[in-house]
Amino acid sequence: MSYWNHRKEVRRERSVDHEALARASAILLDDGGPRALTVRSVASALQVAPSSVYSRVHGVEDLFDLALDHVLGEDQEVAAALRGPDLMGLLLAQYRHLLRHRWACEVISRRPPRGPNHLQLSERMCDLLVTAGAAEPLGTSYAVSNLVIGSAVTAPLAEAELAAAIDEEAAPVYASLHRDQEPDPEAVLRSALATLLAPLRPPPGTAPTRGGRPAGTGSRRAR
Repeated sequence: MSYWNHRKEVRRERSVDHEALARASAILLDDGGPRALTVRSVASALQVAPSSVYSRVHGVEDLFDLALDHVLGEDQEVAAALRGPDLMGLLLAQYRHLLRHRWACEVISRRPPRGPNHLQLSERMCDLLVTAGAAEPLGTSYAVSNLVIGSAVTAPLAEAELAAAIDEEAAPVYASLHRDQEPDPEAVLRSALATLLAPLRPPPGTAPTRGGRPAGTGSRRAR
């Protein structure tokens, strides 16, 4: 169960603040990944006893929820995209956010994010899909979100995947196409999103796109 659905009643006057828990948990995750986050490691980072942490959360899963929502709320690129009318821009901002916090994909795969910042993201995505005339806005939001999350998971493997040899006798077409592919996971994601979003009305004031990019612009290689 998500932290947001079963918050603990605060019984201690000097109980540690949940924002401090979220911030400390996010730092530990960014530095050491999911294994670095424990109730004891957060307590140590905040220089409090583990009992002080337990006074606000039920366990480490609550800390994952707090950290997940905290980093999204702190992301200025996502915040700017939320204010804009461009669904593609919002999805790419989410993708880059996940690349900056690679542990977030693992957390999302275990439990649906239900913090206020993630709800704002979901609300804006659905609102843009409704405005664009999507026949199934919620289903489409799930489809594009899963594509973004999956792309963020596999992005670090792009160069290794392209370097792996392919048996040309067993898969001649795949091998031929694979040989000419550039290691640009964001370009692949843009193209896939453009295909999914093609039936929708473009947001007002945006130029026609080719493969998810404004017409006339070149590709951008992954860094």
